[in-house]
Amino acid sequence: MLRPLLALAFLALALLPARAAPPPNIVMIISDDQAWTDYGFMGHPLVATPHLDRLAAQSLCFRQGYVPSSLCCPSLASVITGRYPHQHRITGNDPASDPSASAPLQKAAFAQGRARMQQLIRATPTLPRLLAEQRGYRSLQTGKWWLGSYADGGFTHGMTAGDPAQGGRHGDAGLNIGRQGLEPIRQFIRQATADQKPFLVWYAPLLPHDPHTPPPELLEKYRAKVPSLHLARYLAMVEWFDQTCGELLAFLDQAKLAENTLVVYLADNGWIQSPDNPRYAPRSKQSPYDGGLRTPIMLRWPGKIAPAQPAALASSLDLFPTLLTACGLPVPPDCSGTNLLDPAAVAARDTVYGACYDHDMVDLDAPARSLKWRWCRQGDWKLILPSPRLPSAAPELYDLAADPLERTNRAASEPARRETLTRLLDQWWTPAP
Repeated sequence: MLRPLLALAFLALALLPARAAPPPNIVMIISDDQAWTDYGFMGHPLVATPHLDRLAAQSLCFRQGYVPSSLCCPSLASVITGRYPHQHRITGNDPASDPSASAPLQKAAFAQGRARMQQLIRATPTLPRLLAEQRGYRSLQTGKWWLGSYADGGFTHGMTAGDPAQGGRHGDAGLNIGRQGLEPIRQFIRQATADQKPFLVWYAPLLPHDPHTPPPELLEKYRAKVPSLHLARYLAMVEWFDQTCGELLAFLDQAKLAENTLVVYLADNGWIQSPDNPRYAPRSKQSPYDGGLRTPIMLRWPGKIAPAQPAALASSLDLFPTLLTACGLPVPPDCSGTNLLDPAAVAARDTVYGACYDHDMVDLDAPARSLKWRWCRQGDWKLILPSPRLPSAAPELYDLAADPLERTNRAASEPARRETLTRLLDQWWTPAP
């Protein structure tokens, strides 16, 4: 009798449905104001980024990644929604105000504009919101967050309250992360793990963003290597940021979570440090040049994603469909990104697009009113088209293989290529007049 009973038991077990693999945890690391050149693995001759270099070696690393807009708020909004700024309509950092109005009226208009920005992000499907609603994820916002409370973005937990009384327009208490350690992230991960919940961590510290106040030992290290104190401070901030990334990745290892955690890395926009003052140099942040738009994009998931460094182009908008698909969720049909874990889709897409706008949004419901440039890159060629709002500006066309710093405008000598890329840009988005 025993053998038949055992056989029946094994048969019953065999007929049980296979247990689905748990969805991956997700850790998103987002650098703030860092040029695409400023990593060891990208060839910088001085700056030390050993932890990010190691992450790149372990990742599917797109060295030619781009963000659609070279400014913090619209760039971050595109990462979390998978949509271009003209789609989610958050094209700048702040709402515009009338300089001729009284101070109370300016303050009231600013508050109304901020409320409208929060309303827009609440109306748009975001990555943490979809993960929470459809897969039960817990999510933690830390660092930069311009759009009100963390809850407005769909996070279940967060450090940013979005209360103007706290003096924060872009992160308030959230900006302490990294500069004052990582304990809020560790506590969140421990609790989510104890509760057997998959988690998403948004680590977007104010690093290496100014104020450039690195640890003294790091500043001393670079002070003797560069001719400017401002350059030394910036490079020291880059290394400080790298150290915090190493600390976060080491915690995942120590907690035995790295194997089922998908780590994502990118920068929100570029930064070329001015040697003469604490500000950024031209052709970087807020510009349509690669110094403001380009970033490495990395995805690490041990045993699931093979490390590689493809030559293909990538966009930060690709992260939204990539992560949803990795978590077994459908991608909303109005998203423009490509699943970076689908080699055929990556190979089929040869052009990336974007647009840059005024820092202060003229009209949150009419993105074209704030538009300065549209741009696209196809293969090694990049076209920049100025808005009619900039009547003195002309189209710019660059061969990035021969001219990576975009110094020689080929728009006049390559009219056919300029026209082809212009048609592509108009097909992508033609702003209403």
